[in-house]
Amino acid sequence: MAAQVAAESDYDAVMETIAAAFHEDPLWSWIFPDDDARWEQQTTMFGFYVQCALPRGAVLMTDSRASATIVYTPPGEPELTEEVESKVEPFITGSLGSHAGEVLETLDRFHDALPEGPPFYYVSLIGTRPDSRGQGIGMALLDELSARADREGHPVYLESTNPDNNHRYERHGFERRTDFWTPNEERVVTTMWRDPH
Repeated sequence: MAAQVAAESDYDAVMETIAAAFHEDPLWSWIFPDDDARWEQQTTMFGFYVQCALPRGAVLMTDSRASATIVYTPPGEPELTEEVESKVEPFITGSLGSHAGEVLETLDRFHDALPEGPPFYYVSLIGTRPDSRGQGIGMALLDELSARADREGHPVYLESTNPDNNHRYERHGFERRTDFWTPNEERVVTTMWRDPH
């Protein structure tokens, strides 16, 4: 499978895949607990990352419908531009009411867990459409990104928000670094690192 770099015109397909992939995710369904509002809320939230990644050529997908996609940040670059980052807190506060404080604290924990040291490829999102799961296409995209990182001598970093996926990342060369929890200690996030091979 050859990955293709997503263009601006692929935005809707990429977003549909990501929203579907994360709809039942343990962490993201806790962040956006309203089943009826979750699709729209996740599309807005994840859209912030895709909007920043697309102009950099940092979104890969498997085919024209983006059956699987990976959104990443190149080494040494910020995950979000300042302009987009300024929209996150107002969106969370305006959408989630009394739950917003816990969510913003959780997002701070993502930031606090970022590794120091050498520049790395940062996998923001990786997802597969439910009707395409089980074929290994998401992990194939991750392998393509890892191979690029190897050629350039860079590590790769990601956060696993679903413990069921941790063993998949480990099979593809990632090692567990740290765990952090949501403020209510209901959900865990595992940070994972892959040294260049």
